[in-house]
Amino acid sequence: MDLGKRVKQLRVKNGLTLEELASRTELTKSFLSQLERNLTTPSIPTLENIVEVLGVSLGEFFQEERSVQRTFTEQDYFEDEKELMKITYLVPNRQQNDMEPLLLTIEPEGMSRTVLPHDGEEMGYILQGKIVLKDLTNNTSNTLKKGETFYIKGDFRHCLVNEGNSVAKVLWVSTPPAF
Repeated sequence: MDLGKRVKQLRVKNGLTLEELASRTELTKSFLSQLERNLTTPSIPTLENIVEVLGVSLGEFFQEERSVQRTFTEQDYFEDEKELMKITYLVPNRQQNDMEPLLLTIEPEGMSRTVLPHDGEEMGYILQGKIVLKDLTNNTSNTLKKGETFYIKGDFRHCLVNEGNSVAKVLWVSTPPAF
C-alpha cells in the first residue's frame, strides 16, 4: 500500500492543507510532506494520530478501495430455476446492497416463495401477464396485471401467484435483500 498517497488522498478529501493537518496532529509540515511523498515512514502511534485527525480508523485507512460496479449486463445475472418459477438476480453481491432487484418469471399455476415478515419494503412492477399478491397473514389478495405496481411493507407473510393461463414476469425490488 502507498501510505503517502493514502494520507494525501484523505487529507484532500477532508479539505485540509498540509499546514492544517500539521497543526491538528502536532507534527511538522515538513514531516507530513515527506510522508505524502513516501520519503519517510511514520511510527504506528504517529499513523494512528494522523488517521484519527483524518476521520478514519486504522482499519479503514488500510482497507483497499474497491471499484464499484454501477452497470450490469446479462453476463452478470444469476438465475435460480424452481418448479414453475425462475428468479433472475439482476445485481450481483446483493447482500452488500440496501435493495435487491429481481426478475421473477412465473409459469401458470406457479408461485414465488413465501416471504416471511421482515423490516423492509417491497415494490413490484408487472411486466407481463397477471399475478395475485397474496397476504398469507390476513388471508387477503390483490390481482395485478401488466403495467400495474404493488408497494408494500414487509411486515406480513406473502407471496405472488400466477393464476392466469400465460407466463407472468415481475420486476420485484425489496429492501433489505430478502431472497
